[in-house]
Amino acid sequence: MTNHQNSQCPDIRRIAVVGSGVAGLSAAILLEQQNHSVTVFEKSRGSGGRLASKRVAGGSADMGAQYFTIRNPEFRTFLEQNAGNDCFGPWQGCFGFQHPDGHWQAFPVETRYVGIPRMTAISRALASDIDVRAEVRIDTMARKDNEWYLTDTSSRHYGPFDQVIVTAPPAQARDLFTNSGLMNLASALDGSVSAIQPCWAVAVHFESAPGAEFEGMRPHNSVLSWIANNSSKPGREDHGQWWVLHATSQWSTEHVETPMDQVVDAMLDAFREVTGCAAMPDETVAHRWLYARSDSNDYPGCLWFPAEGIGLAGDWLSGGRVEGAFDSASALVTTMSQ
Repeated sequence: MTNHQNSQCPDIRRIAVVGSGVAGLSAAILLEQQNHSVTVFEKSRGSGGRLASKRVAGGSADMGAQYFTIRNPEFRTFLEQNAGNDCFGPWQGCFGFQHPDGHWQAFPVETRYVGIPRMTAISRALASDIDVRAEVRIDTMARKDNEWYLTDTSSRHYGPFDQVIVTAPPAQARDLFTNSGLMNLASALDGSVSAIQPCWAVAVHFESAPGAEFEGMRPHNSVLSWIANNSSKPGREDHGQWWVLHATSQWSTEHVETPMDQVVDAMLDAFREVTGCAAMPDETVAHRWLYARSDSNDYPGCLWFPAEGIGLAGDWLSGGRVEGAFDSASALVTTMSQ
């Protein structure tokens, strides 16, 4: 683990970061490397964002991002220096996608990485040297004398800050701006909000291996967009096998308010249809992601409003991948420094 501080930038700014997913943590670390004072606010109990895992019998199941790639060498260097090599590694599984005519084809050859022993290991390592205020949901922001003061949903106050970075999904960012009377910023997110789609995720446990051909699958199916043998990832020491199922954006949108037990049953039926597995799971866990995927093709990288001193970063601004969250944060920090 490296020290995030250096003395190359004597102009210390106080910066608030809302959200502690990969984008928020990356921005915080990169800003601290410029010698700025950074405070991160996270509405949940811990950091991670889409690098989410749920505790299950015998271990955990990755309910959010299933793996990530490293195409930007700066991302690899960032992870190695600020998280360490022990918390992530390659997933040596066989991956296949299904054509509309039903036949399967292997994924293109590419190294796919996962957190070890769960995806949240990466975010926890990145957050270890950062000032993260957990279980703090920022509700409003108010500016006085060019300084920002933040208030959470429990009416606690924070500040002053010179600048604010918001890494929450666009719908939550728009709500924050609306609550704060920043209507020009809120309206700028209307298109991004409408492009974000939900996703139902279900983890199922089998005492015996279902016998699927691949560890990771993208089926041609009206219900499921992704099927994965979570227990095949490195560092998982499960008894039996945990499998993770993600529903398609369209099906999730149509069933966003469907009772959870009905969602599980429908996704299990689709799993059996795709894999031919007749076994019944002995445990299931479900999670509804309201803000999962963007169907927009507009990826500006980041958004920076210099007059207000407010920036936005997130994977939804940079291709939707885990690596995109880092790329977005890096682009924003560079823009803020100009």
